[in-house]
Amino acid sequence: MVDDSEKHWWYNHKTGEVEHGAQSLGSDRDGPYTTEAEARRAPEIARERARAWAADEEE
Repeated sequence: MVDDSEKHWWYNHKTGEVEHGAQSLGSDRDGPYTTEAEARRAPEIARERARAWAADEEE
């Protein structure tokens, strides 16, 4: 049986590398993402979400 995490992509924010499947510690990675391209955008996605949360808190 295949672990579901192996079907997804992850961004390792400690190394800056994209991983297919959960290869590193959970505290070192962001995801899961459905595509490699989406995982590569993880830092940008995190910044976009942080800006949106900050804007919601200001309201």
